[in-house]
Amino acid sequence: MSESGTSPPLERFLRLHGIPDYDRLVERAAREPEWFWAAVMEFHGLRFFKPYERLLDVSKGPEWAEWCVGGTTNLATNCLDRTIANGHAQKPAILWEGEDGSRRSMTYAELAATVSRAAGGLASLGIRQGDVVGLFMPSIPEAIAAFLAVVSVGAIALPMFSGFGAQAVVERLTDAGAVAVITADRTWRRGRPIEMAEVIASAAGEVPTLRHVVVVARDPGGRGPEAADDRWIGWRDLLAREQAAPPAELPAEAPAMLVYTSGTSGKPKGTVHSHCGFMTKAALDFGLVLDLRPTDRLLWMTDLGWLTGPILAVATPLVGATLLLAEGTPDHPEPGRLWRLVQDHGISFLGVAPTMVRSFMQQPPEVVEGYDLSSVRVTASTGEPWTPEAWAWFRGKVCGGRAPILNYSGGTEIGGGILAGNVLRQDVKPCGFAGPIPGMGAVVVDDNGTPLPRGKVGELALAVPSIGLTRGLWRDPGRYIESYWSRIPGLWVQGDFASVDEDGTWFIHGRSDDTLKIAGKRTGPAEIEALLLATGKVAEAAAIGVPDPVKGSAVVCVCVPARGVVPAPEVVEELKRAVAAGLGSSFRPKTVAFVEDLPKTRSLKIMRRVVRAVWVGDPVGDMSGLVNPEAVDGLGACVAREETP
Repeated sequence: MSESGTSPPLERFLRLHGIPDYDRLVERAAREPEWFWAAVMEFHGLRFFKPYERLLDVSKGPEWAEWCVGGTTNLATNCLDRTIANGHAQKPAILWEGEDGSRRSMTYAELAATVSRAAGGLASLGIRQGDVVGLFMPSIPEAIAAFLAVVSVGAIALPMFSGFGAQAVVERLTDAGAVAVITADRTWRRGRPIEMAEVIASAAGEVPTLRHVVVVARDPGGRGPEAADDRWIGWRDLLAREQAAPPAELPAEAPAMLVYTSGTSGKPKGTVHSHCGFMTKAALDFGLVLDLRPTDRLLWMTDLGWLTGPILAVATPLVGATLLLAEGTPDHPEPGRLWRLVQDHGISFLGVAPTMVRSFMQQPPEVVEGYDLSSVRVTASTGEPWTPEAWAWFRGKVCGGRAPILNYSGGTEIGGGILAGNVLRQDVKPCGFAGPIPGMGAVVVDDNGTPLPRGKVGELALAVPSIGLTRGLWRDPGRYIESYWSRIPGLWVQGDFASVDEDGTWFIHGRSDDTLKIAGKRTGPAEIEALLLATGKVAEAAAIGVPDPVKGSAVVCVCVPARGVVPAPEVVEELKRAVAAGLGSSFRPKTVAFVEDLPKTRSLKIMRRVVRAVWVGDPVGDMSGLVNPEAVDGLGACVAREETP
């Protein structure tokens, strides 16, 4: 980096470029994207084998912007060789803890050696630049090593959610034309073994392009499951096959990764992220805006198949920090496992999802109060919008009133965030964002693309191309334009409702395709759900609009009761009154129903479109991204009860 010291990297960046404050940086980055992205690369010392000739080329339109034209680089060499050269060879790169309490660690030197040997092994199998390699991995150190080895050799990593069934794996491997997949024999979730290699064995025969399956054996003395055929090889055997291979010199825009995101219908969409784009966006978001530093130990319980997983796999080594991987769930085997991990490992950077926080709020208060969380310096959150009650609980119980909550929102297609908090502005209102991330050109507009005044809710859009954006959709350029660029010509439309208040705080109000229009009035489900959650009677809620012969659409609220609350007619009436009092009688729910769980994505976002589809009897569309598909059955049973006279 350009300077050392204990001041926040963002503060040093502003000072280096003579910019007085964050808002001015956002403005200049939108006006001068070539200056801005070059400055981010220089600040972090990102390496190119051959310097780029031109940073940005929009001659084909903003939809098809090209970056770092003429340059060559490799994401893996920036994560490892560069970081080791900065003096971090013997620092722990990865700490790991299993559900049973077993622990491992890997220094940067050990990680780099493993990646180099794995890259050599992949090359010996005939895997070359442009080949797609699936990663069906739990949260173990080998998952990070495998990801970096794939991109090091010039192949394209395809991370997949570790909870997928065979059909979801087949769909992604087939659509991508994957030639290999790396998996583990098993993982553990809530004390139960999940046989991951068996899932791959079930899927492999249906993927015509698949030539190799690499299996990590969890038992130190084991070799993994019996090979289904001669395509199978153990991870240890892969490492022993050939000499280590250095990172390949690649065009800066060479694809490094495919990440599939579920659509409302049809097949999942394969977003494409390049070497220069993904590493630069990660360096900006975490290394500048979210204040991740080399001295930090980071814990964000996620999955490699959710974009946050690959971001952490890149951002942490780019900065030279230490990543704690924890296999399993945050509340097993003990209810406060997440807090115990923070305490035991001295976590200073903690990532959470608001949905997870709301579930912890349902536990007895002594659970969180029984742990020492004083090591936490900064927290970050993404997923569902916050509620004021959850924000206040987390701020008081976990942050201790000292560590800021840096709200962070973006998407798989973005390669990171659009809006975020930052440590230079710690007076952000509950549930809000300090502002747009520089270089995104974020605006709030109406349906015609006209910028809206402060206080008005509209579509969140991007007015300039960003280096982190997907380079289209895999083998489907038409769907890419239709999905993001066609609604308002010239603007990327993210699909979120947002607003900026009079004080300049930004807010996300949920997905715009979840919007409810009742008696001619439009609102986002988050507003209704916040009123329900504020009663203290529900832990989670999904508000949907259903056809109504009088209003055109009526509100239905499907809720998970709070701890100790027994659903009863008086509780239903209280919830209906709360919504009507907050938004007006037009929004008084037609029905309030209770379920044990709501369907969620692996990023813990509530799938309201699935709730609505089940409620009205429509096709539910793609559900491969659900972390809890059993919730759909429970929802169906709830609908049947409501329809029974």
